[in-house]
Amino acid sequence: NYMTFKKSHISNILFVIVIVLMIIPQTRKPIQVGLHSIVALFSPLIIDKEDQVLLSNYDWQLLDSNNTTSTLQQAKGKVIFVNLWATWCPPCIAEMPSMQKIYDGYGDRVVFLFVSNENQEKVTTFLKRKNLSIPSYYPLSSIPKEIASNSIPATYIIDKKGFIVVEKIGAANWNSTSVRKLLDNLLFEE
Repeated sequence: NYMTFKKSHISNILFVIVIVLMIIPQTRKPIQVGLHSIVALFSPLIIDKEDQVLLSNYDWQLLDSNNTTSTLQQAKGKVIFVNLWATWCPPCIAEMPSMQKIYDGYGDRVVFLFVSNENQEKVTTFLKRKNLSIPSYYPLSSIPKEIASNSIPATYIIDKKGFIVVEKIGAANWNSTSVRKLLDNLLFEE
């Protein structure tokens, strides 16, 4: 049974190698991003109409990368795309390419708010290094409770009336046909 021993021996060695790579800080993050990239192939689900929650508060102040203060109130009545993320978060990094593509396609018609609690300089440096041009924001006040999350990435799509039509915790493919169709429909609604 030399072949059986050899196959199990090889699989044990591979398992140990993966564990060691996950322990080493320099290799851990790329492996995690790669694993989350597989999950980010799937589109987020649209919340059924009867289960959609209305945003009750638009008094959320944000600071953009140019140190300009704005509020969620300025986006009221528009389609809003909110993403809570961080530069150290593997699933956040995994979904960023699809975020950039959906922003490129709808950035002039949808209000995109990519919000991180991190230092704006760190976020700006990260975005430049990754060749991303998404608009980054830093929160200056408490987030509305309906879109507050203890986990990131957390992404919400809010319609013109203020209903949360998508709530996704974790990585997803934001540049999917279903998301584009949803945004087209939301933009068309009065």
